[in-house]
Amino acid sequence: MTQRLKIPPTKSTLLALRRQVTFLQQGYTLLERKRELLTRLVSVQLARYRTLRHDARASLREAYRALSVTHMRMGSRELHQATLGLGPALQVKILPRSSLGVEYPSVAAELLPPQPMGLMGTEASFDDTRRLLAHLAMVLANLGEAETALRRMLAEQRKTQKRVNSLKYNVIPRYQATIRFIQNSLEEEERNTLFQIKLLRREDHERQH
Repeated sequence: MTQRLKIPPTKSTLLALRRQVTFLQQGYTLLERKRELLTRLVSVQLARYRTLRHDARASLREAYRALSVTHMRMGSRELHQATLGLGPALQVKILPRSSLGVEYPSVAAELLPPQPMGLMGTEASFDDTRRLLAHLAMVLANLGEAETALRRMLAEQRKTQKRVNSLKYNVIPRYQATIRFIQNSLEEEERNTLFQIKLLRREDHERQH
């Protein structure tokens, strides 16, 4: 049995409760709509995350395969010297973004033109390795955005689901049970009042005769 609110069974209370139930039901409808939209958004974001994760794994294998070839041909010392003074390979901008009240960072990564090398003796594979590692960094940046967005959307979806369940199975039923209790109490009180009035009229009628 649903537990009712502990408030006095008066007409003013009944009217206030009815207004509150209407407000709660409207809130429930809005939250349920938000939950549905979040579910769709999570589905889209999950598909994007899985695609980027697959791309990241493929890019990682390709980049490290090229790096191992370059390392084998140039050696550790020469490879280290070749990378000294190199600038960043990509430009990353992080901006705030929001979807259905969920805030997460939006990452915009752009590959920069490769910096020319002034050193002699670098292998041709060195440029390929630089390009592949830069592409890997860009994919990982996008994957980081997708993972953060997905995690926050899932958290908001769970929170919204809890609110929907609380309203549907706890809050609204308690208010409705209280309304029914007050209605029954007021009707019983009215019947008792009418019965008392009938008794008084009957006694008055008997005294007059």
